[in-house]
Amino acid sequence: MARDEPSAAAVDVADGDSPSSSPTLTRLREALAALSKAFESGDTASSDAAAALVAEILSPSDADASAALSEQMLREVHAFLSRPSSNQMAIDALSLELPKPVAKLGARMGNCRDIARTIIEFFVSNCSPRDMLCILCEALDTPVALNGSAYLVILLDGLASTLILIQRRHIEQVKVVLPAILRVMHANLSECDGEHGMSAVDLFSAALRIGNAIQEMCKTMVNHRKEELCSILGLYALQNIALLQALVSSESKHQNIQSTCGSVVLQYSKLLMFCGFTYLGLLTGNDVTSATTKLSKEEDDNFLDCFSFAMDGASLVVVWTSMHDDMSKYAGAEFESALKEVQDNCIRKWEAINMFRYVLSSVNYSWAIKSHSLDLLLTLVDDKCSEETNDHVDFPCSTQIFAILKAIERVMIAAPDTLMRKKAFSALKRVISVVPSTQRFDILQALIENSMFPSLTAILLDLVKNEVLRESRRADQVNGSDRSQDSGESPPWASQVLELVELILRPPEGGPPCLRDHSEEVLSALNLLRLILIIDSRGSRSAKMLRDEKIRAVYSEWLLPLRSVVTGIQSELEKDGGDDDENQMACLLNPVQLVLHRCIELVEEKMKGL
Repeated sequence: MARDEPSAAAVDVADGDSPSSSPTLTRLREALAALSKAFESGDTASSDAAAALVAEILSPSDADASAALSEQMLREVHAFLSRPSSNQMAIDALSLELPKPVAKLGARMGNCRDIARTIIEFFVSNCSPRDMLCILCEALDTPVALNGSAYLVILLDGLASTLILIQRRHIEQVKVVLPAILRVMHANLSECDGEHGMSAVDLFSAALRIGNAIQEMCKTMVNHRKEELCSILGLYALQNIALLQALVSSESKHQNIQSTCGSVVLQYSKLLMFCGFTYLGLLTGNDVTSATTKLSKEEDDNFLDCFSFAMDGASLVVVWTSMHDDMSKYAGAEFESALKEVQDNCIRKWEAINMFRYVLSSVNYSWAIKSHSLDLLLTLVDDKCSEETNDHVDFPCSTQIFAILKAIERVMIAAPDTLMRKKAFSALKRVISVVPSTQRFDILQALIENSMFPSLTAILLDLVKNEVLRESRRADQVNGSDRSQDSGESPPWASQVLELVELILRPPEGGPPCLRDHSEEVLSALNLLRLILIIDSRGSRSAKMLRDEKIRAVYSEWLLPLRSVVTGIQSELEKDGGDDDENQMACLLNPVQLVLHRCIELVEEKMKGL
């Protein structure tokens, strides 16, 4: 073709030509006739070239092909395939070449989609199911710039029909198909934004039909093979639920398509129940762990990678069930029973607490979902099991506790409204309160040492102060009832708390802290130190918590350098007059100065007795 010569498809729509009489349709009919003739004569080389030419004609550029012409070309192909005289070898040859261009044309407007589906269904019904699985999976990986989700829906429907026709080696075939499906689902989420909510529903509804096809497979199987396939189907459903929820991560998307997506999530939930998943197992994550364990025994670690959001999905099912009427009605008494069992069992409760970190720590999910997650977390966690949990040998490891608390911290820091930040703080306090006392100070120390925000550090130090006060009162009660229990030993938490105070008042990088940037955490550290000094001045602990060397270091290395900084800033403020920034600094400095002077007084009184 010459450089300036218009394409055949462009000529078709010029000057009012009818698509039925276009040169492109003429070329397509000639190519199909040549294909049929080549197979009748046994000319393999010509048949391959003819099939490739048909695919080429069906692949015009987006600018060249009108919806009317696309529809007419698809009808021409369908008419050729449907003829009683059609050669099976010709059909097989076209099945290798046409799924991609047919699905692309089907993604256009008009009746193109229905005709494209009919053609794909014809190939599925008349060709080898195993071959069609490979062909359609390969077509899934083809990038499509325009109407990508509609293209995928056509192919997914074809795959669903093909899976039902598979007669043997069901699990092996599913393990080939699902990674390809989930890979493109994840890659194409960006197209299904708030302006294309229905395309999102269509896409995940098509993926649901894949799940329904696998469900039909499960019904024909028995024993451990059925269990394995049900585990795969359950993880597939959870992965799709997590991907679907990622579509409504922003508030605008959430408002536009959440209600419609809810009905799709409900259908995926029904698949989970079929697979033997329970609301208790989803709350605690145990069903997900059990499913992945079954599959990992079959050396399927690479296969399991495609279900990387399954835990997210399990947590999201629970949250959606608590917030949507339709899902709540479907769950019925089973969901309420699962909640009660978690509330009444401390180990189950901690397993459930740990599950919330997947949603709360992720940037993929909306603030509305995170808010409902916090509501559910606060419902599950109360003060009833704190003492019970302390001595339980199966308590979760510190890394798990740290992970959920860091996830809650992220909401405290980043949530867009005050009420939600307060809700997150309440959840943080509630979770910390049920951590065993033997681990509580370790957890708080780790949170403070990893805090990047002075205001958050101040909040955490205030929680440490509350824990110190609680432990002190508990010790006083024990000593009051039995004087023999007062051994005069330093409390086990004393060294940790002093380390935290030193971390703030005498930072590792040297010198006193910068009050202009860290006044909140300095004030909290001073309040904590004041409490320790007051507690240390009572009873037989007075000589144990702050020994001679330590009290001198507190005085000379923590407090006096800080007093010099405070005095220096105060002098600067008096010289500079009083603009808004200076007035604000004065307001921040006053409480620090008051508590600092009180700490110095307490230390000096204690030093008199050395």
